[in-house]
Amino acid sequence: DRIARLERGERVLIHAATGGVGLAALQWAKHVGAEVYATAGSKEKCDACERLGARRAINYRQEDFAAVIREETGHGVDIVLDMIGAAYFEKNIASLAKDGCLSIIAFLQGAVAEKVNLAPIMVKRLTVTGSTMRPRTAEEKRAIRDDLLSEVWPLLEAGTVAPVIYETFAFEDVAAAHRLMESSNHIGKIMLKLG
Repeated sequence: DRIARLERGERVLIHAATGGVGLAALQWAKHVGAEVYATAGSKEKCDACERLGARRAINYRQEDFAAVIREETGHGVDIVLDMIGAAYFEKNIASLAKDGCLSIIAFLQGAVAEKVNLAPIMVKRLTVTGSTMRPRTAEEKRAIRDDLLSEVWPLLEAGTVAPVIYETFAFEDVAAAHRLMESSNHIGKIMLKLG
């Protein structure tokens, strides 16, 4: 929810920035005037993030993203949008500025963080929040839909925010599409063509 209230001039770190959600968040953040930092797992993916507006893309395989954020910003980011989970928890906390917010929306690398130092959360007055659609009521889902229609849909129609399609496969080539998805070598969405 906090990512939706991102304001001009705020700094945001988006993990898994070349996935579908990450690319949409990156474009949205750039549109509202935020300073965007992103993580991705290759030079090609980092270059794609920077072409789409990230001030700095960090190759998490070669760099410590928390150290880069401290070096680049001096004090951290206002928001971290995290899809990784437990493996990044402490570095996410270290990447946040005072009064920052860690917004967790997935657990690609685990849901249980053990032996975590909670002191920085108190000292920096941080907010840690999570969000998922499944347990929401129908009324909450309708409100989200209505917000998307009024706030995001016009940006899609104008081309300001656009889905990034990496490759389209015929439905009978679903196995090849799945192999590409499992390789994690794609940037954006993999599509199946029906009919």
